[in-house]
Amino acid sequence: MSSVCREVVTLQLGHYSNFVGTHWWNLQDASLSYDPELPPGEIQSDVVFREGQTLSGHVTYTPRLIAVDLKGSLRTLRQEGSLYDAGKDISAVTWEGSLMMHKESPPVKNSFLDDLDKLDKGEILAEADFLPSSKPHCSADSVSVDTVNSRLDRIQKGYRLEGSVKVWSDFLRIHLHPRTVSVVHQYNHDGEAHRLEAFGQGESLLQGSVLEDLEDKLHFFIEECDYLQGFQVLCDLADGFAGLGSKVTEMLQDSYGGRGILTWGLAPVSHPNSTPMKDLYHLLNCTLGTVHMANHSSFFCPLTLRGGLSRRPSSPVTFPHLNFDPSLWYHSSSVLALALDALTVPYRLRNNSVPMWQVADALTMSGRKVVAAYGAVPFSMMQGSSLPDALSACADSLPWKPLSACSEPGDGRCYSQLATLKGFEGQRLISSLAPGTQPPSPLHSLPSGEDVMSSYIRSFYPTAPLALQLVSTPSKLTPPFPQIFSQAVCAQGFLQSQTPSPGSPAPVVSSVPVMTSLQSGPALEPWLSELHRAASTFDIRRVAPSFLSQGPEMADYQEALEQLRLLARCYRDDSSGVMRSSSEEDDDD
Repeated sequence: MSSVCREVVTLQLGHYSNFVGTHWWNLQDASLSYDPELPPGEIQSDVVFREGQTLSGHVTYTPRLIAVDLKGSLRTLRQEGSLYDAGKDISAVTWEGSLMMHKESPPVKNSFLDDLDKLDKGEILAEADFLPSSKPHCSADSVSVDTVNSRLDRIQKGYRLEGSVKVWSDFLRIHLHPRTVSVVHQYNHDGEAHRLEAFGQGESLLQGSVLEDLEDKLHFFIEECDYLQGFQVLCDLADGFAGLGSKVTEMLQDSYGGRGILTWGLAPVSHPNSTPMKDLYHLLNCTLGTVHMANHSSFFCPLTLRGGLSRRPSSPVTFPHLNFDPSLWYHSSSVLALALDALTVPYRLRNNSVPMWQVADALTMSGRKVVAAYGAVPFSMMQGSSLPDALSACADSLPWKPLSACSEPGDGRCYSQLATLKGFEGQRLISSLAPGTQPPSPLHSLPSGEDVMSSYIRSFYPTAPLALQLVSTPSKLTPPFPQIFSQAVCAQGFLQSQTPSPGSPAPVVSSVPVMTSLQSGPALEPWLSELHRAASTFDIRRVAPSFLSQGPEMADYQEALEQLRLLARCYRDDSSGVMRSSSEEDDDD
């Protein structure tokens, strides 16, 4: 049991990655505690946050984060942030002639950002916006700490931002360090001209001023770390950021060998103003990004609610207790962020944490560096019940849904698995049957939550190595997280014991339990093979010649397709679950 803080630097590359990342950081910020009397939480926030100081001496707590996006993607957010504002410097203005000033009206802030500004300035919101009996906790011997965070925690005003969120900063509730945001000025976020659409464009970006800026930011955050364990990289998979992410992960691998590099490839369900040619570009970017980022990372995990990464995917993933619009980035990114909050728990724990490299080593044996994610968002658990009750209710199916466009085979074959249950606070992990009572299932007779989860998962995967993490702290939801939960979910995220009457308003959900699984197994073989097949069925020089105009070379493109074919082969099994030899596979080819 060690509480040594092993720091992580986060990189977010691309607009959708910043959508998911913004929700993820809002979740982390909502869980921060400023009360010195409360015991330390299970999650060690210093792993991903850093403490600093403004020029006026105020202590700050900001993400250890580098967020890269395109020109025009920030709207109301200043690139340098507002924590370290030293005022405007007018000393360089020497022109004495006449001036003509053209002033552009700033983007209008939505209601959430307006209220956030008021709280930042110490202004008081209307009493009706707050819970009636909520006041900051204060014991007789302590001083009340009423922060912006604690005031947001008590707010009950409902924000419906679905129509006003244009970019990720429209729902960002935390301050960022001046070295966090990096804007790529060569390409536009909006419009049809100068778009970052192809893999080769992203690859060629990492040079000159972009490379210098990234290296400067990396050195700043890394040099203040005492025990850097690695990097978590969120990267857009369907546009030119896949090329930039490939080069960034290669640079991290070359410069910081031995550190963990866990890369999450993000893809939205749909893109605005898409066309058949743009869909083809998305497929090619996903293909090349998967190959290259898997090569340069400790593991690579695609995260998406799409039914597949091909040009004609099946229907988006649905969850039994969520009502969300999968085409709305503000919604779909919130679901992925909740899953990512649980998926990243193992290396963020205060005690018994599992370092990044160890997480990756357990999942990437024999060159299988692509892993698949699954999640139950929220995990269906009746309020006041037990974990055996919840798992028994799942009957003959696992509780989670695919988060990597990769369906589970259902045949018990899996090379390795890491499962996490986060947020069972207030619920029982084991059954509390009276002595002499016949257990309704074998799970009800087990002595610990770990035994219950292990027994349940092993009933589906009897021979696969399994690692478990059980964390009682839930994912805490505060404004502006969208209220996308069904009426059956209570305020704590558990299922209500009584069915709500039709037409009754859904309760405001303030926390949720989430169960996730990271897997390496034969299910990835058809997923990778389909990606290879879809990208190999046409002549790219004839169908999409402009895609290769800035790279890669045709020979490099063909080599990447071959690497993808061989990568898919690593996951191939016969029906008995025994890996096939290379000679057997070559005979099939």
